Amino acid sequence: MPIATYALVAIDCPDPRALADFYREVLGGEVKQNDDDWWDLYAPGGHRIAFQRAADLTPPEWPSATRNSQQLHLDFDVPDLDEAEARVLALGARALDTEDRDRAFRVYADPAGHPFCLCRA
Repeated sequence: MPIATYALVAIDCPDPRALADFYREVLGGEVKQNDDDWWDLYAPGGHRIAFQRAADLTPPEWPSATRNSQQLHLDFDVPDLDEAEARVLALGARALDTEDRDRAFRVYADPAGHPFCLCRA
């Protein structure tokens, strides 16, 4: 029997509403305000991602084994890597590691600097 059930992943960022909206555009779902410093994305499938204000956030660096390593990252399955890449870049993502076009994933940073991967489904 499990000890707990999954509730959410909380991501620190300087502007929680803006980052919640970015991920809503990527994943779909509905953004709800909890308070000024906390916004939730209720994504399809019952998944929840929370965004909490951290005004002095130093974004992680990718790749880095020493300073501000990625700490965590999110993976998203997509049917077409090229199409998904174009769409997340248009939303404000930044490419971190997309040189190997034959690999089954590509790495990006969201607008607040957190790494995430688009993975071939």
